Amino acid sequence: MKKITLKDIAAYFDVSISTASKAINGSHEISEALKEKIQKYAKEMHYKPNRMALNLLNKSNRTIGVIVPNILNYFFVQVLYGIEKVANENGYNIISCISNESFDKESKTLAFLDSGTVDGVIVSLSEETQEKRKVAAFMDILGNQIPLVLFDRVSDLVSCDKVVVDDYEAGYTSTQYFLDTGCKTIAIISPIAHSSVGKLRFNGYKKALEDNGISFQENLVVNYSKKDDLDVLMALLMNCGPVDAILGLDEITAVRVLQILKSKNYRVPEDVSIIGFTNGQLSKYVTPALTTVSQHGKYIGELTAKQLIKRIKHKSNDELPFETKVVKTSLLIRDSTKKLL
Repeated sequence: MKKITLKDIAAYFDVSISTASKAINGSHEISEALKEKIQKYAKEMHYKPNRMALNLLNKSNRTIGVIVPNILNYFFVQVLYGIEKVANENGYNIISCISNESFDKESKTLAFLDSGTVDGVIVSLSEETQEKRKVAAFMDILGNQIPLVLFDRVSDLVSCDKVVVDDYEAGYTSTQYFLDTGCKTIAIISPIAHSSVGKLRFNGYKKALEDNGISFQENLVVNYSKKDDLDVLMALLMNCGPVDAILGLDEITAVRVLQILKSKNYRVPEDVSIIGFTNGQLSKYVTPALTTVSQHGKYIGELTAKQLIKRIKHKSNDELPFETKVVKTSLLIRDSTKKLL
């Protein structure tokens, strides 16, 4: 059976294509009698609107492109959930892409989204992009009048709306909590040393030590990548002197640190306290349950999507100033840290 088109329906009722479209979409401009007839006929003939044609007509794809650096990080899963929730509520679909921390993959994905595929783009920069400080692909997006919102990992080289976490405060608060519970030698383990968020958390850690009159020790900082053996790095760390607290800068790192310490017969938190980032399922169900920094990922996703949709709707308004929204974190105390003194 031949697929019926809007043109066929218009011809059947001897009306314009515009009138047929309005009737199917329930426009008040069309009489109730004609609307009912056309809608009934369209249903009987199994009419399906050509979304691509409608998008071209409306100059809108009703689609948002989202690029995250790492889908294994539960924070980004939460953010995607928040973005999709708000997008769906506003009649938008999302295309989810993963850069895998790669500058090249991120740039190619942005070029694809720049080809008229989406109405707007949401991105958290890959670590490699932040390290290289190359943002030409983002400039192309903005140059083609495609609204852009950066979240979490952002760049001062790109002028656009941004939603960020107060990572400096999170690093400071976590370190201060260790000190308030009696810990004296605090190590920091980071797989994201070259990202903006990793640097901010590290700087917060250093500032808390300084404010408490504690000297910063380079040998208590462990930066590692996928190619490194965390077991070996942990052994070196624990052998260089007494360590009674460890701040892991993402959830998977904190969980791995916990498991490594337990395998070496360290007691957590009696011997070593641990704090991680991101309030994910792993943190809740390991033993002991991890004290974590909640970054409120779902809320960040919702806020980011709302900001982008606002920008899409006001696309022609060049006077609408860019905004940077800062979201505070929360420290969720569980069993991997000692109680306050």
